[in-house]
Amino acid sequence: MTVRRAASLLLVAALAAGCSAGEPGPARPSTSASPSVAPSPTAAGRPLAGKVVVLDPGHQLGNRHHGAEIAAPVDAGGFEKECNTTGTSTEDGFPESTFTWRVAEQARRSLEGLGARVVLTRGSDSDEKWGPCVDERGRIGNPGRPGPTADLRISIHADGVTDGGASGFHVIRPERIDGWTDDIVRPSRRLAAAVRDALVDARFRPSSYRGVRGIDVRGDLGTLNLSDVPAVMVELGNMRDPGEAAVMESAAGQRRYARALVAGARAFLSAPGPRGR
Repeated sequence: MTVRRAASLLLVAALAAGCSAGEPGPARPSTSASPSVAPSPTAAGRPLAGKVVVLDPGHQLGNRHHGAEIAAPVDAGGFEKECNTTGTSTEDGFPESTFTWRVAEQARRSLEGLGARVVLTRGSDSDEKWGPCVDERGRIGNPGRPGPTADLRISIHADGVTDGGASGFHVIRPERIDGWTDDIVRPSRRLAAAVRDALVDARFRPSSYRGVRGIDVRGDLGTLNLSDVPAVMVELGNMRDPGEAAVMESAAGQRRYARALVAGARAFLSAPGPRGR
């Protein structure tokens, strides 16, 4: 063996030993945090790691075939209300349930990309299934319930107002009801403002017919009344307005709505100060 050949073999062996023993491999999420260790690039790119978001895409496509089931009364926070409704649609028949499902799916993918864990209140947009009822939707993600405890809940809807000129979005936050929503009123107010501002930043217009500057307050919605985590319901627009209907039916419009909801959730979760009760 020549001297040059021997030297080359020694160099290869040294490099191999370095890769297996001392050189770092691919970055992996750490299972424990230490103040003395700088965040990895992976952690820096997942700012919502450890957060849990409940997304509630309104209604279910199959509700229209289950009138008796969705009409059954359920607890809505100290009073009874029908389990669910069919939702509305655009003039050409595009259903609210399909719109809200597509927006929720887009938002879910984005939030998960930011590190959040996302819980959907329904798992499909099925013409055969119905529900779940508003009482179940409002409790998913609550402390003490099956599954992870959520940091926030966003219920996604669209309106069906037939009045001429009715257009724009509004974000509904819970009214204070002692024993029901008194523990989440303050953080829900901040969440509503964060979601409203994100929708405005995305060039959506506040409602011309409901709420004040894009925010409304209601005490008759079981999805909000039964939540023990900060919660809002968003009517993303009026499906009976031709201009808004065209945006809602388009893939680009659905992505734009989803990006705004993600931006609002991220702003709320990233804000300093308490977000709980």
